[in-house]
Amino acid sequence: MEYRTLGNTGLKLSALSFGASSLGAEFRPVEISEAIASVPAALDVGINFIDTSPFYGRGMSEVLLGPALKGIPRDRYILGTKLGRYDKAHFDFSARRVMESVDVSLHRMGVDYLDICLCHDIEFVEMQQIIDETLPALLKIKQQGKVRFIGVSGYPMKIFKFILDQTNLDVVLSYNHYTLQNTMFGDLVPYLKSKHVGIMNAAPFSARLLTNDPLPPWHKATPEVRRIAKAAADHCASRGTDIAKLALQFSLANPDMTTCVTGSARPERIREWARWADEPIDLTLLAEVQAILKPIHNWFYIEGRPENNDPQPGAGHASHSCG
Repeated sequence: MEYRTLGNTGLKLSALSFGASSLGAEFRPVEISEAIASVPAALDVGINFIDTSPFYGRGMSEVLLGPALKGIPRDRYILGTKLGRYDKAHFDFSARRVMESVDVSLHRMGVDYLDICLCHDIEFVEMQQIIDETLPALLKIKQQGKVRFIGVSGYPMKIFKFILDQTNLDVVLSYNHYTLQNTMFGDLVPYLKSKHVGIMNAAPFSARLLTNDPLPPWHKATPEVRRIAKAAADHCASRGTDIAKLALQFSLANPDMTTCVTGSARPERIREWARWADEPIDLTLLAEVQAILKPIHNWFYIEGRPENNDPQPGAGHASHSCG
């Protein structure tokens, strides 16, 4: 497993990280014993960063991490959670809730401190509140030693410039934006580096779009996006491989992305991903798949408040419109 330094934090994160949203049954029902076993399985293959949120499973992910981490030395893993989003439409970025949320997360997971705490999906709210109220409250908690490093996470690229143009952060996390299909987060790297912020990427499979698994019912991919992604997956299958393997290897290959967060509640799947991470990428197949995906390259959907989103491409690019 390769390890990379996260911005100026001094943390060395495994290139592949464990996304504990899977423990919250966000994609499928999970068997609790299997879900708990996925955590030591991740640590055993060299993964050292665990990413979660009180939103995942509406608390279930953090609750299951408690027994999963019990007895494991605290210095064996780097732990990150989030705050501000607690249900599909329940957001609270108030200073009071910041204090409560961190304490609840610590209690659920049975730890004394968080390595990273992020404001979760800030595109759903008036983002100036994050600057004026949320981050100052989180900074106080950082000074108390309950959190080591702070940042924001979300889907649109626009949110990162909005925040970083006004204040300093330790880290940022984006999802679905550095994949075989969408590399907009990669385009933002020069700006992020100029702000000396740690860069974390999540969801190399774009919520199963770049796999052979069925999409979750909440997926926003348009019929055209689904059709082209399936064509890419079928092409990989014709070459005797899985598009998920190529997708993971592509997202891991960029050293500017300190880590790539993806999760499963199946230990055998995690071990498979670790094997894929160690294998060389098939550059010929990569070029072929990128050519297939070109009509939907950088397609994205609207998430949160419209004004917090990136501008949609102009006329003549209907395939990039909101799903």
